[in-house]
Amino acid sequence: MHRNFEGYADPTAGEAISKVMREYKKKQRAVWQRRYDLMHRKKVYVASPFAGDIQSNIAHAIGYCRYVVARNGQPIASHLLYPQILDDGNPIEREIGLMFGLALLELCDEVWCFGVMSEGMKLEINVAKKMGKTIRYIKEVG
Repeated sequence: MHRNFEGYADPTAGEAISKVMREYKKKQRAVWQRRYDLMHRKKVYVASPFAGDIQSNIAHAIGYCRYVVARNGQPIASHLLYPQILDDGNPIEREIGLMFGLALLELCDEVWCFGVMSEGMKLEINVAKKMGKTIRYIKEVG
């Protein structure tokens, strides 16, 4: 029973406060559910060409990641991350970047392949097959 500041029973105010709290908790549950759903989306390893026309390939890879997000996936695109940190022209650093990418691939649920198959993509697909990952080949994203 809710009591007012003088200590008297005040069921009207108590009911109003209870209603406000129920609505607040309902909204909070919806927020928590949305966040949980976002955090637990399927992790999708994005395989697409990097070498060659790098600027164009980066732009395409960003589009592919947006495609994954639009289909309720969580994109993992190591070729957008590691070339910013490591020198892709240095064979040792390129190998480090590839191995880091494969470590991320291991954490993913699926591999989605976009664009023309490159040597790096072939390696990723072969490793994904050995890991038993689901592999999807997507022709065009528009």
